[in-house]
Amino acid sequence: MLSKGSLRSQEAVMLLPGTARPCPALSLVLLTCVCACGVSQDCHPSCECGWGNGTVSCRGGELPAVPGWVPPATRMLDLSGNLIASVGRGALANLSELLELDLRDNLLSNMEPGALSSLGRLQILHLDGNRLKTVWPGTLASMANLTTLGLGRNPLLLLLDGTFQGLVNLESLDLGEELVYVGARAFEGLVGLRHLSLTQAETGTLPSTALFRLPGLETLRVSGLGAISLAGDSFPGLARLRELRVESWRRLESLHRDALASLNLTTLAITRCNLSRVPAEALAHLVYLRSLDLSHNPVATMAGDALPDLPRLAELRLVGCLLSHIHARALHGLGSLRLLDVTGNRLATLEAGALPSVSGLTWLGLASNPLACDCRLAWAVGRGRGLEWGPGPMVCAGPEDLRGRELAELGPGRGAGLSACTRPRVRAEAGAVTVGEGQTVSMPCQVQGEPRPTVSWSTPAGSQLGPGNAGRLRVLPDGSLQVRLAQAWDAGVYVCTASNAAGAHSAPTRLLVWTGPTPGPGPGSGPVLGPQALWVVMSLGLVCFLGVTGVCFTMLLVWSRWQGPIKRNSSVEVLRNPSNSDTQSEAIKYTTKML
Repeated sequence: MLSKGSLRSQEAVMLLPGTARPCPALSLVLLTCVCACGVSQDCHPSCECGWGNGTVSCRGGELPAVPGWVPPATRMLDLSGNLIASVGRGALANLSELLELDLRDNLLSNMEPGALSSLGRLQILHLDGNRLKTVWPGTLASMANLTTLGLGRNPLLLLLDGTFQGLVNLESLDLGEELVYVGARAFEGLVGLRHLSLTQAETGTLPSTALFRLPGLETLRVSGLGAISLAGDSFPGLARLRELRVESWRRLESLHRDALASLNLTTLAITRCNLSRVPAEALAHLVYLRSLDLSHNPVATMAGDALPDLPRLAELRLVGCLLSHIHARALHGLGSLRLLDVTGNRLATLEAGALPSVSGLTWLGLASNPLACDCRLAWAVGRGRGLEWGPGPMVCAGPEDLRGRELAELGPGRGAGLSACTRPRVRAEAGAVTVGEGQTVSMPCQVQGEPRPTVSWSTPAGSQLGPGNAGRLRVLPDGSLQVRLAQAWDAGVYVCTASNAAGAHSAPTRLLVWTGPTPGPGPGSGPVLGPQALWVVMSLGLVCFLGVTGVCFTMLLVWSRWQGPIKRNSSVEVLRNPSNSDTQSEAIKYTTKML
């Protein structure tokens, strides 16, 4: 041991004349580096250890089990992408300070009861991408501080009652890949849960009863179910839910009008399903909805009443659908619309009349559509920098002189470079049409114009009929109006209107309905045979008669030949024997000639 004197002498030797006194801060840095280098020798070669911040990362290190050399002071342990198949009871016993544990993408198929009991301070646990088929009740009960739990991409088949009992601080939960059964009390105890992602098998059912026990839920994602329809009041008790995502229900065709009745959503996404139309009735009450996503559904058209009034809706996405036409006024109920994405459809155009406000739209996605670059898109080109275009090129498919050019290149001026449009004209073939009661009649309406005008009809009662209407009165693809099973009250003046971006034109047609005997030949009367048709019918009848007669005689001739030579004469002997006489009978012979 050195004395104080010897220490002073050594200090004197170190501090020679003309030398500077050593810096204490520099000495501390050097000491820290030496200590760190000495400790880092215990880190596994396939791991990265940050002893200063308490992190150990062994991602993708092909470890077969949880390493035992991890220091007790470790706060974040990353073991993702390894070959760990099981976590035993004592594997994590000395890691009581752990705050985050990542076991994603391993081979975990079993977690022994009590294996996580020592992780009382753990806040984040990732078990995604393993082979867990169930999580037994009590396995997670000791982790009261857990806020995030990931169990996605696991072949979980069922969740039993009380599975998450004790996780009072859990806020985010990602579950399953093939869930078939969820117990009614599976989510009991999750009083703080805010975000839930649920992936189920097609044979599963929506766990409405289990979801009822999550009154604080704010976002919900449900994926993979095979239901054809979403029943009424499917999400009871979720008064705080603001974001709902229904994804990959491949057979989902409709929503009951009360399916979302108890919800007050701001974000709704129903994607990769089988909806052929916008579920307007189910959305009508969502007055606070701000974002609606119906992408990747076979929605072919949007009529004038396709969407209800949603005054706060700012974002509408219909990407990858089968949209071929958006009718005028289809989006007029969306007074706050700012973003419209219809990328990857079959739209030839998007007319300004379909939008609630041209100036209000700030973002538009029209890429991957067969666009006809004519005056109907003049409003979009004329916006210039005031309108942000979505990703992907918007290439003109027509007319011929603009094919292959991008819409954004056609000039900053209003409609610059776009082909012109011509005002439509309507030509009615008959001023009046007559039909018998109970019969079907079509009132023609021929239109001309460029681009091809949209045809609509107005009835005597004031109703408007378009191409999308179905019923007894409907507009046919050629523009004519068909009236099926005509009734007396259908009589009156019908008006055909053709409209395009250049204007509109109308023409009236009067319908007369006979309630008595069907009148003679005339427009709209019953079918009448003309001279040519009558001649054809008579010729066919004569040919049939002669054919049948010839067949009969042929069969008679064949039969007679098969019976042999025909006998020309025949003898018949008749015995005469009166009933009151005993005399001998007299035989009389008759000879007949057969013809």
